[in-house]
Amino acid sequence: MNTRGLPLLNDPPAPAERADAARNRAKVLAAAARLFADHDPRTVTMDDIAKAAGVGRGTLYRRYPDVGSIAVALLDEHERALQEQLLRGEPPLGPGAPPAERLAAFYAAMIELLDTHAHLALGAETGGARFQTGAYQLWAVHVRMLLTEADVAEPDSLVDTLLAPLAAEVFRQQRNRGLDSDQIAAGLAKLAHRVLDPARP
Repeated sequence: MNTRGLPLLNDPPAPAERADAARNRAKVLAAAARLFADHDPRTVTMDDIAKAAGVGRGTLYRRYPDVGSIAVALLDEHERALQEQLLRGEPPLGPGAPPAERLAAFYAAMIELLDTHAHLALGAETGGARFQTGAYQLWAVHVRMLLTEADVAEPDSLVDTLLAPLAAEVFRQQRNRGLDSDQIAAGLAKLAHRVLDPARP
């Protein structure tokens, strides 16, 4: 597991935590969720979260090294559900569909996630932090696999390019320009088919 990232599905279960630690964790996550929803997540500080949660700085830093790690923890449940669908779900999101259709379905699922949780993604993925999360690494493996299955030359050169439109900042910019989530997902589906199924009319 990456120290900043989401535990992948095959990670061993975390050890049981003490009751007081669990209470503090719940307070921290609830306070952070409110702050991320009410403010620009990029401006939220560890002090803000500690004060809103009613815990000391030491308590906060013992569990979370920075604001991004708290946002990642909040995204964990939602991203794990998507991971499960990619690995074992029904096609086209899960195995069994042609690569271009699977990429288009992945794009649609990610846009749906961002539609609800873009503020958390923005807090977790500011700058280069996006590339260090466990979820991003799994998405990259998935996209590379689809490129390889589609016999796209030099797949490594396209992985980050195909994931770039899913950055929270890009999604927010598109929404601010008046595009709705269905329009964004439709545009990404076109991209998926152009790259992975260029023979399609």
